Amino acid sequence: MSLPLEPGQPSLPPSIARKIVGLEALLAARAKLRASGRRLVQCHGCFDIVHPGHIRHLRQARSLGDALLVSITGDPGINKGQGRPLIPEELRAENLAALDCVDFVYIDPSPTALDLLQALHPDVYVKGKEYENNADPRFVAERQSVELGGGRVVFSSGDVVFSSTTLIAALEQSVDPYHQRLVQLSREPALAGAELYRTLGAMKGQRVIIVGEVIRDTYILCDRPEIAGESPMMTLRPLEARHYDGGAAIVARHAAALGAKPLLITALPDGEDARALRSRLESEGIEVRAVRVSTPVPEKQRFLVGAQKVMKLDLVEPLVLDRAQQDELTRLACEAAAESRASDPLDEVPNRIAGQCDATIITDFGLGLFSPRSLAHLCQSIRPFTRVLAGDVSGKRSSLASMRQMDLVCPSEIELREGVHLHSEGLPLVAWRLLESTAGKNAIVTLGADGLIAFSRLPDAPSPNPESWPTRLASEHVPALVPIALDPLGCGDSLLAVATLALASGATLQQAAFLGACAAAVQVQRLGNLPVTGPDLRHMIARVHTSHLTYSPTMSSESRRERGRLVAS
Repeated sequence: MSLPLEPGQPSLPPSIARKIVGLEALLAARAKLRASGRRLVQCHGCFDIVHPGHIRHLRQARSLGDALLVSITGDPGINKGQGRPLIPEELRAENLAALDCVDFVYIDPSPTALDLLQALHPDVYVKGKEYENNADPRFVAERQSVELGGGRVVFSSGDVVFSSTTLIAALEQSVDPYHQRLVQLSREPALAGAELYRTLGAMKGQRVIIVGEVIRDTYILCDRPEIAGESPMMTLRPLEARHYDGGAAIVARHAAALGAKPLLITALPDGEDARALRSRLESEGIEVRAVRVSTPVPEKQRFLVGAQKVMKLDLVEPLVLDRAQQDELTRLACEAAAESRASDPLDEVPNRIAGQCDATIITDFGLGLFSPRSLAHLCQSIRPFTRVLAGDVSGKRSSLASMRQMDLVCPSEIELREGVHLHSEGLPLVAWRLLESTAGKNAIVTLGADGLIAFSRLPDAPSPNPESWPTRLASEHVPALVPIALDPLGCGDSLLAVATLALASGATLQQAAFLGACAAAVQVQRLGNLPVTGPDLRHMIARVHTSHLTYSPTMSSESRRERGRLVAS
């Protein structure tokens, strides 16, 4: 009998469908051939990609008898590495049944053809030329079974030789130039799923201080644009406004969503907007301490048609903090970082030191909260009170070079080059200059669609020599984990929060960079600035580890398993 189709699956032409048979129908067909004195020829294999070598092999096999059976190993029995088979068993069977030289196709649930050979006793069993001198015990058993049943084993000419495995590897490299790098990273023991999940678990309960400006990001969704009548300018008709917490606020929300205990130090005015912001953050477990200012919460409006941003409007009145307010901001941050947790009965995070917080994240969005002097002073003042000190910048008025003695900075390539005023030199040299001039340890530099590179100063560096930087800097490239960016807003914030918490949880820079890349990949697939959660990251980690060139079936894995049972019936 031919295989039943899944609901909604397009029906096969009868000439193809009747060739794909179950075991009962196959045994009946074998009995009819034997009774009429006709010879059955059998070939067996994976046939993941049917290439010219396969075609010649099958045509030669058909010439040796009166009917050709091609049995294929079912999906569960194939052990050719991650991602194999490339094509699911149903479609592999369909491909073979479409060949005019093939009379029957059977999906064998066993890992070898031995059981089927013992049941059918084919007159001829044809294998590839490479098996002629093969002493594999599995093939030896198959050969003995055929010969004991009165049949013979024939080897094809092998005049055209292709390897499906090699072809698939070449396809994977040509489809995505970064695929092999991802495969290499996923095989690193430190980046195994269990190790990364352990790091995510260790983020819970981490005490993290976030210092920086808060921003209100507004997305105004508009109807399709038109051309105005009075002049050739674009007309937008707003349909809906969506508001998101941005800046340091979203960094704190990322930390809270991952189970950390964040405390936000910022500048806020009086007024309903500031009170609503404080209320939202506190409802998520984020403590807020603020320097009182008179300027409103900065708002950045983005006008979108569909998912495409067509215009940005900055409703930003720059913050102007006097010396007393700058000192108050530093005092609030240092006091928060130095507060003892000895009275917290739930404090079970290892390696804590009394009077130190686990991490401090400083975000300079260039809106006036920091001057170069006050930013450098904050870094120097809070350094003794935090185990991990991290930071990032955004905007032309920010000051990356003032972030000193940092364990981690996460600029984009443009921000890095502008921070050290090196615009044409190689990126490793630029990263080294930043780390050397600021006494920093690590930098994760984002490259947009090219992913990121993590740079680390090596310990025990040789004596200072401007030309010896290549021997004092290590780097690790992580490709972008998603091919298309829906909305890049907030990717750097999610990367910063996750990578910092990972370092505070005992992760290596490689692990922190990989987890940060996963966070950015989650964020970039969303419209708007939303917090990244632990389940989001675990899903992305699993997705990267199982990512390979593959056929995307419409049927579920459960329905495929069900079909496998029907084949064996």
